[in-house]
Amino acid sequence: MITQPAVGRADSELVSASWANPEAFAELFDRYSAMLYRYVAKRLGPGPAEDLVGETFLVAFSRRKSYDLAYQDARPWLFGILTKLIARHHRTEKARYRALLRAPADSDVESPADRVTTEVTAQAARADLAGALAALPAKDRDVLLLIAWGDLTYEEAGRALGIPIGTVRSRLNRGRRKVRAALGHNNPLEEE
Repeated sequence: MITQPAVGRADSELVSASWANPEAFAELFDRYSAMLYRYVAKRLGPGPAEDLVGETFLVAFSRRKSYDLAYQDARPWLFGILTKLIARHHRTEKARYRALLRAPADSDVESPADRVTTEVTAQAARADLAGALAALPAKDRDVLLLIAWGDLTYEEAGRALGIPIGTVRSRLNRGRRKVRAALGHNNPLEEE
């Protein structure tokens, strides 16, 4: 799980400081823009990722006075804004998964030693995974991907989406079950 940087002020302090000094908000951008970019690039591709991350921070900046300062970590808040923006790009996300179904497997291998088998197996399952993600209802997909790709906890995902933790658990369970079924109840990354 990714946590907030140990050095510097808490996110809540930066948000409150930005009320009087708007430049303080830039530190939140520096902390989290790359993380948000990676997340949205996985979901929609690199094309819209930069725009959506920028839009996320514009929305967050405009709403910074309504931020609940009791929460020191702003990641769930930012992921919540981003998830709502992604919902507007639902067609783009579905099209990306369909494109992944048709795309040939990447031939790049980071390390020819231990990673070859894992990479080959993962590439073979990529199309099935893309299809399974595309078939999920948006609410289940949002929870699954916030936890898997966004590295949020159940509590943070609930806060990001404005839903109770029980709902997070049920959507995550349902999403995992459907993805597992689409992959033939196998995890291609686990050794047999």
